[in-house]
Amino acid sequence: MALNLSLSLRLSLAHLAYALLIFLYYSSSSSSAVDLLQGSTNGRRPMILPLYLSSSKTTSSSSDRIVADHNRRQLRNSPPPPNARMRLYDDLLSNGYYTTRLWIGTPPQEFALIVDTGSTVTYVPCSDCGHCGKHQDPRFQPELSSTYQPMKCSVTCNCDSKNAQCTYERRYAEMSSSSGVLGDDVLSFGNESQLVPQRAVFGCENMETGDLYTQRADGIMGLGRGRLSVMDQLVDKGVISDSFSLCYGGMDVGGGAMILGGISSPPDMVFTHSDPYRSPYYNIALKAILVAGKQLKLKPSVFDGRHGTVLDSGTTYAYLPTDAFLAFKTAVMKEIHSLKQIHGPDPNFNDICFSGAGREVSKLLEVFPQVDMVFNNGKKLSLSPENYLFRHTKVSGAYCLGIFQNGDDATTLLGGIVVRNTLVTYDRENDKIGFWKTNCSELWKSLHYIDPSTPSPLPPKSQSTNVSIPPTVASGGLPHAPAPAPDGLLHAVFPGEFQIGLITFDMSLSINNSYMKPNITELTEFIAQELDIKASQVHLLSFNYKSNVSLFKWAIFPDESADYISNTTATSIIQRLKEHRMRLPKKFGSYQLVELNVKPPVKPTWWKQNNWAVAVGALVTLVLGLSIFGALLIWRSRHTESSSYEPVKAAVSDQELQPLQTSTGL
Repeated sequence: MALNLSLSLRLSLAHLAYALLIFLYYSSSSSSAVDLLQGSTNGRRPMILPLYLSSSKTTSSSSDRIVADHNRRQLRNSPPPPNARMRLYDDLLSNGYYTTRLWIGTPPQEFALIVDTGSTVTYVPCSDCGHCGKHQDPRFQPELSSTYQPMKCSVTCNCDSKNAQCTYERRYAEMSSSSGVLGDDVLSFGNESQLVPQRAVFGCENMETGDLYTQRADGIMGLGRGRLSVMDQLVDKGVISDSFSLCYGGMDVGGGAMILGGISSPPDMVFTHSDPYRSPYYNIALKAILVAGKQLKLKPSVFDGRHGTVLDSGTTYAYLPTDAFLAFKTAVMKEIHSLKQIHGPDPNFNDICFSGAGREVSKLLEVFPQVDMVFNNGKKLSLSPENYLFRHTKVSGAYCLGIFQNGDDATTLLGGIVVRNTLVTYDRENDKIGFWKTNCSELWKSLHYIDPSTPSPLPPKSQSTNVSIPPTVASGGLPHAPAPAPDGLLHAVFPGEFQIGLITFDMSLSINNSYMKPNITELTEFIAQELDIKASQVHLLSFNYKSNVSLFKWAIFPDESADYISNTTATSIIQRLKEHRMRLPKKFGSYQLVELNVKPPVKPTWWKQNNWAVAVGALVTLVLGLSIFGALLIWRSRHTESSSYEPVKAAVSDQELQPLQTSTGL
């Protein structure tokens, strides 16, 4: 019995020590995470707050962990589990983030969530939130979900003031924060996902501050390492393998794809080790950087300071330690003698920008150097210019460095810009991260997926792309039934660099008051506001009014300063129209989208392309002709004068004299 008592005592002390170590680890991570990006406002970093453990729950927590590890081992010996294929929307540089669509509850309520590998909690605004901003979707209403369950307060979590429900809190480096209660409900991943809806814990916000309050996206989808992470919860259930992949669209394209679960890695994917014990973030083993094939004169340890080299999808740009940044900037500038250095688009920032490179992204490598990242295993990831440049928003054909100095922080932070048009696989089971250069807008085709939802290829560019929308009614100003996840429409419309010149759509309005006709100007402004474009881009092509139903044909034109609608903007417009996310005031009644057409830019005629040259040529010809005609008149005038009058005593040529006929009086 003494032996058993001693063994029990040792086990209890071991459990207590283990809990203390976990607490100290996450506490230290919390204090250091906030200032990971000192002096920068572009990074989004989480403060990780631990779930407190108690001696009474230590054994159960340990057993849960053993069960989870057992489930993960079982996956290796069983058929590959399904994965969740999800599309990404928005654009990294225009919006500062990428979003995906997630549905919560029964019936499902739809949300646009920022994909963030640096966050460990998924959260959306709650219907009773006291300080939440205006986002693109309605707030989550727990009372409308038949499957919602609040997480009851216990010794394993922080509790609200009433000790009734578990709470969470997250603070980020740019001084934004989110806090609320934890709930459990069904998460759905869209109609392209093989993974069926699953129950998971998420945050229901009752407070937002900073960028989280002002952003258009509804919330965050946390993919980091932690018990509340969506990935950890799905893996612990054994429904997916311990891996996920992200693929961000390229410059001017945006969008992309996300896969929760494992995939068959391409044979030429480049892997590097990721140490899960180094920090709570996803780090990689970076050893050197090459610019135009020449290695920067830096010690490998420069990329191993503090948290090491961290990969974070929630950060827009890249940030290097001081020595590495200065060496990188100098090396790039040495390779671009033909370009002119100019000021950045924002006078508040000292951006390093260059003009004269042209607008074609595919030709940037002819002007800017290739950059290579070398890992500890000798493998190399090649970066094209779009992976370290962003467009100058005020000067056409100008670009700025998207890699900055990370203040006094020794951490190397690689944001989304570095991995555009790159499939990044976070293989957490094998502690490695893989990179594969590809066109992310055609990812399924590149991975040889059979996608039954993908329609036939586009017709030639001279034709219009017509997309028929099923007649679905949405009430103006009122919440409507959530739309299904986007199908293959957007993937078909934007394969690579396809340009959009015009978007037209037919819409019918059902007005309750048959004597009231809609105010066209006001309706135009509301449509522009909901589609996030200028009112000058929205034009009414035709209008028919009969009884209390109005049929409109609208056209969306490029901005006055552009020849076409960017793929990012066009994707956003089509997505909002297709998913009936326009919320018009109640006085306009309910609307129905009938048809949606997408057309490429109309190629200008030879005359339109060269009208200035023709006009100048005609003017020069006219002036030259008038000058010659005037000179000719002057010459003829002078010649006539000189031949009309002979000078005095001038020699006269002999002339034949006619005989005189005289008469005499003789």
